[in-house]
Amino acid sequence: MAFAHLGASWAPCGRLTLVEDGHKLLASRFAYGLNYARRNDALEVDPVSLGLTDREPILGRELLPAAQLPFFGGIRDAAPDSWGRRVIEAKLKVPANSLPESQYLLHAGSERIGALDIRPDINALPTAAGSPWHTLEHLMEAAERIEAGHPIPHHLEAIFIDGTALGGARPKASVRDDEGVLWLAKFSSRQDAFDVPAIECAALQLARQAGLTVPPVYTLMLGNRRLMLIRRFDRYWATPGEALNPNSDLLSSLPGPGKVEHRLGFVSGLTLVACDETESRTKSYADLAEAIRRYGHPAVIRQNTEELYRRMIYNIFVSNDDDHLRNHGFLWDPRLPGWRLSPLYDVLPRPSHATERFLHLEAGPQGRLASLDNALAAHARFTLSQETACLLIAEVWRIVRQWRVFFDQTGVPDQEQAKIAPAFRHIDDISSKALRKLLTEA
Repeated sequence: MAFAHLGASWAPCGRLTLVEDGHKLLASRFAYGLNYARRNDALEVDPVSLGLTDREPILGRELLPAAQLPFFGGIRDAAPDSWGRRVIEAKLKVPANSLPESQYLLHAGSERIGALDIRPDINALPTAAGSPWHTLEHLMEAAERIEAGHPIPHHLEAIFIDGTALGGARPKASVRDDEGVLWLAKFSSRQDAFDVPAIECAALQLARQAGLTVPPVYTLMLGNRRLMLIRRFDRYWATPGEALNPNSDLLSSLPGPGKVEHRLGFVSGLTLVACDETESRTKSYADLAEAIRRYGHPAVIRQNTEELYRRMIYNIFVSNDDDHLRNHGFLWDPRLPGWRLSPLYDVLPRPSHATERFLHLEAGPQGRLASLDNALAAHARFTLSQETACLLIAEVWRIVRQWRVFFDQTGVPDQEQAKIAPAFRHIDDISSKALRKLLTEA
């Protein structure tokens, strides 16, 4: 049974059927509940396959995923990814990737990304998660044990609640600060070649300076180990029934008298582009821009398209090639109401000495080549003029060229900066003389 968090409470929204053969998912079906589908505030589970713009034709019907996919993208986004699956497998003491998809979905818990929950039946209760701040050291120790393949002792079992619902491959857990605000704690990994929490935090803060929307983020030392804390952007605090100010900042909302935690619907770029994960590398930033125009709220389409272009430019400058479709997200914003590009997340510069580098997604007509000429050639597919695209490139470069200053300010040690330095590109290395002239004129 699928549930959606509307206002300040859960509501059953529909019946999900998965057809499985062992651990392989063959097909999916979904039927909205009639009462839910008639609610004015109903959240669409998947805007591509399960949209609620025209409701009458879908009432009482079982619907199938778009593009003949076996899974609904919106449900897949609510499922645990690589790390969450490892935690569930450690909890159940089973081999890697041995469970059917339904079991991963059901064991993920209710603090999963977005505003959906999947439970066995309509009477099942939500699970609480988000351990208090002071348990961070225990969560870190549990994550290290899972990475090493060691059993989890009883006093560390909070990781089975706080670490199951999360995406990505890196060890992480949800925690609440002393005020009750939900954060994502990202830990170091045994395989790290440099101080990843410090570098990722600094890269996100640098991105904010470059004009990108970034949640509050900082690092914390526990003994001699560093972790990164980033505020969950799919949660905000408000009085139930309160009409939100269109200019309010949900990322800075705090608990207070009469306020409760609300959830924002979330879908990934993979869902809006309507493809399988194995096809991600064949897609482009322009495909995401088209998805913004198709599914985004009209009031934010231009702003979101410009931000996506700026994001692509930033990834080129810092050699972030982990920019796959699941690392771009969209939120249902109740202030519009409608879908908009989510804040930036999962940005990590990758050191390289290669002259020619590539993104995960295609940047322009030269495919995935990480060059500014390639990105500029695609400006029309973002509905940007060449002049605007050049201005965005110039603005990002003015900040990124000072990356060492920002990394110093965020406390990244010199030896860690030296390790990461080869990731950062000088503009002359990734642009032609003709483009440099255009940027000078911008």
